[in-house]
Amino acid sequence: MNPVVRAVDVGFGHTKFVTGVAGTEIRCTSFPSLCYPAARDSSKAAAIESRATMCIPIGGLFYEVGPDVVLAGDAFRPSQMHDRYTETPEYLALLRGALRMMKVSEIHLLVVGLPVALLAARKAKLERAMTGTHDVGGGRRVVVHKTMAVAQPQGALVYFASVAGKMDRIAGENSLVLDPGYRTFDWVVARGVRFVQKRSHSVPRGVADVLQALASEITLDIGVQYRDLDAVDAALRAGRAPTIYQRPYDLQRMRPMVEKITGQAISSMLHWIGDATGFHNIVMAGGGVHLFKGAVRAAFPRQRVLVLRDGMFANVRGFQIAGMNYLAGRSGADAGGVR
Repeated sequence: MNPVVRAVDVGFGHTKFVTGVAGTEIRCTSFPSLCYPAARDSSKAAAIESRATMCIPIGGLFYEVGPDVVLAGDAFRPSQMHDRYTETPEYLALLRGALRMMKVSEIHLLVVGLPVALLAARKAKLERAMTGTHDVGGGRRVVVHKTMAVAQPQGALVYFASVAGKMDRIAGENSLVLDPGYRTFDWVVARGVRFVQKRSHSVPRGVADVLQALASEITLDIGVQYRDLDAVDAALRAGRAPTIYQRPYDLQRMRPMVEKITGQAISSMLHWIGDATGFHNIVMAGGGVHLFKGAVRAAFPRQRVLVLRDGMFANVRGFQIAGMNYLAGRSGADAGGVR
């Protein structure tokens, strides 16, 4: 049997993962990075038979996760927006939900991602925690034989090199990969596919900061607390106005605030990377590209900035390619023999 490689990117906004590989096609899907704990397995209740969620048992509780998880929520939106996120039961529940949706019982290599600033401190501990037998609920278990944690933007770099047909020559190129995520803005300066640690970093200035700032402004405007960050996020992605009190609410006047917040992340990145004249490739991926790409292009007016298509899944697809190449290299086989 060919060894199985799978990739998961548990972000603060969405959990992205690979469900299968067919030739050069890497199939991915995602669900919101939300989970709601309960004392019993609510998936057995008749009322939620049509809800696309699952309950993951951890520490005496059942964490409901999945594509329809917003239907399980109340007025409180639980979140774990801090550096110890990977050590929480919520992170584990999201990862195990992804494992369950992969529909495999054994994974020879699992590739996961970390923000650049946390990689050195959290890598070994996360790899140990993710290796072993996972109870994914519903009477099912998934065995993970080995885990490899990498910097999140490294996935986008590997994916870019693959789709651009540069895997054979990128070793001699310098790249800057930018990954605006929900909580953090990450970047990697790389020679080939190996990142230069002292010029690579992440800062806690992501999509969530933009959404919270806009929600605060809306609150002042309408006179009541406004908390629907998902509605603002969806509106920004679609380029339309959110509906508030049954009317379209114009966000355009808040554009300077968006530009200020994204510009703060870019300024920090420019300080860390130093001389930017020698990059062969400047690549953007991640779920926050729609908010940050203007500020990035303004920061590099004399260079081409490539925004990867379907950028939300660029990291996890790159994780998959890197994992398949890693296993193939260790076995001396072609990556096509890894699935």
